[in-house]
Amino acid sequence: MLEKVTEDIKNAMKAKDKVRLDALRMLKSAFIENNTSPKPKAESEVAIAHVKKLRDSMESYPQGSAELDKIRAEIDCLAEYLPKPMTRDEFKALVQDFVAQNPGADFAKVMKGVSGEIKGRFDGREASELIKSMLSS
Repeated sequence: MLEKVTEDIKNAMKAKDKVRLDALRMLKSAFIENNTSPKPKAESEVAIAHVKKLRDSMESYPQGSAELDKIRAEIDCLAEYLPKPMTRDEFKALVQDFVAQNPGADFAKVMKGVSGEIKGRFDGREASELIKSMLSS
């Protein structure tokens, strides 16, 4: 993935797409930092973590601010480096399958069981709420 990001940086420079260029440079920086760490993670996990940081930082800016718009644009640029998002229906089906295979599973067991498959593909807060509502009904 690092090679693809490097190539995309070159293309963004040629196209003079500053927002995309900045987003890709930050992602590449995260990859390089990861590669030099004592316990490197998979590149997909690095991309997921980087976009999560961007999403979390959006809460710091007021609605309609230029910085908030820039962060949204960066997240849009980096979407192609993330795993395919999971729909609510796909998530519900995953939870139902897990519960069927593990009768009597409580919230913690279900959350732990599905968390590996939803990482970077489905929002954790929404997953938590859906699991709670599914287990209570």
